[in-house]
Amino acid sequence: MLRIVVEDVAEQAAYLRELGVESLEYEINATTLQPAEAARRATPLSPPDVIASTPARALSRNANAESRAGSVPPMQKRSVTAPRVGEAATVPSDQTDMAKQTTRKSTAAPDTPAPMETLFGIVTPMDEASLPRPDETLEDIRLDIGECVRCPLSQSRHQVVNSEGHPNARLMFVGEAPGADEDAQGRPFVGRAGQLLNKIIEAIGMKREEIFIGNVNRCRPPQNRTPTPAEASTCKPFLLREIDVVKPEVIVVLGNTAMKNLLGTKEGITKLRGEFQDYRGIKVMPTFHPAYLLRDPSKKRETWDDMKKVRDYLNHSTVTDDK
Repeated sequence: MLRIVVEDVAEQAAYLRELGVESLEYEINATTLQPAEAARRATPLSPPDVIASTPARALSRNANAESRAGSVPPMQKRSVTAPRVGEAATVPSDQTDMAKQTTRKSTAAPDTPAPMETLFGIVTPMDEASLPRPDETLEDIRLDIGECVRCPLSQSRHQVVNSEGHPNARLMFVGEAPGADEDAQGRPFVGRAGQLLNKIIEAIGMKREEIFIGNVNRCRPPQNRTPTPAEASTCKPFLLREIDVVKPEVIVVLGNTAMKNLLGTKEGITKLRGEFQDYRGIKVMPTFHPAYLLRDPSKKRETWDDMKKVRDYLNHSTVTDDK
């Protein structure tokens, strides 16, 4: 059967050559012969073989009829050079390759859609500098800080004022930044405000040696001004790493600046004080800074109410643990 088809093509090509036609251009569809039809043949033919062995006029008629019926994709033009008598019709290699590519595309699985961006984008809960280090200690953090020159405050300070206290304290106090006395001694809360804080700690039945005390910034700002957001963000990661090491049950944030830096809130201290907030599962109590109480003693009553809530929470936690 195949030999007859080839001879038929050769005869037609020879006849056209006698008429002065050197090449024959016709329209075919690479999918004219369906895979099921090829399977019924004694010897299955791939699409390029079908193109090479099927008479041009028959292919053209079949393709055009199917195109009008809307059952196949749009036609593509192919050109076959008319052979001499006794030679088999051939298809250019580039056309054969194209037919192969068409066949592969038709049988390949659809491409997997690209992953879509989520509604809220990619959220990073914490910057890299704030991430805890495995098996890190407070001494490791202090060595990492060193004689810090990471922000402009290093140019006006006398010395770095690091956090201090019990490494496994249940209660932690966080202030804004060192004052003049702290800058001179290199210890947090040692001036008049620090002395008032010591009295507050004793009033709830604890000692300073039992707690952990630090500031968001470790260098004194000039004239005790509020640290800029850039200065706070530079120093804050060290505080967060200390919190991860100490793992206190309660953190008392002293004043508006410390509260906003730790909790990332825009609310003021007067609105949030007295109510427990949350920082990564740790209870946080915002209250007034001792320096503010020295300027406005009338706020001491509110601060005492806040600290009683801290005391009661710690006492209740102790009773629960004992049970």
